[in-house]
Amino acid sequence: MLFRVFYRTIFFYLLVVISYKIMGKREVGELSVFDFIISMLISQLIAVSIENYKDSIWFVIIPLITLVIFQVLIAKFSLKSNKFRDLIDGKQSVIISKGKLNFREMIKQRYNLDDLLLQLREQQIRSIEEVDYAILENNGKLSVFIKKDKDKNVFPLPIILDGIIQEDNLYFINKNRNWVINIINKKKLKLNNIFYAFYKNDELFIIKKDD
Repeated sequence: MLFRVFYRTIFFYLLVVISYKIMGKREVGELSVFDFIISMLISQLIAVSIENYKDSIWFVIIPLITLVIFQVLIAKFSLKSNKFRDLIDGKQSVIISKGKLNFREMIKQRYNLDDLLLQLREQQIRSIEEVDYAILENNGKLSVFIKKDKDKNVFPLPIILDGIIQEDNLYFINKNRNWVINIINKKKLKLNNIFYAFYKNDELFIIKKDD
């Protein structure tokens, strides 16, 4: 009995290491909600197998391999589709813009003031007044840009991502889609050939896919 438990523990440890290598480094970094669910399912499968050591090991190996394949397919499809990626991973939300709270976005994300103040304190920030921008990332962490930053004029959100104009982000810099299109046309570029573009000091910086 003890040997079976020991054997299964070592075996599944190695299997999980290989699985996470296949799924990519993102899995061991900051997990999205979807990644967290996959990780929880894998851990539960292994715990059940070690506890029920008399059952066939294949009752765990097959579901685990299925989850790994499913995760890899989802990750690959997410790279090709921005809408699907937003559906699976969610989008970042501007909680504080130019020192002002975005209550509408907080309600939308079910993110209350206590959550905000807690995450600010965790970053040694005493009050909202110290914050220029605060962005709730899709993994639940709060990215904060304080007013005393030298680079406070740099808007932290992308304007174009994989050829898709980020309409929500344009709102926070008081620009519109036509402003972006005009710049692209002046530079004689095509939208679908732009990998990434960000706003800094009243200028749009562009990185092309073939750069």
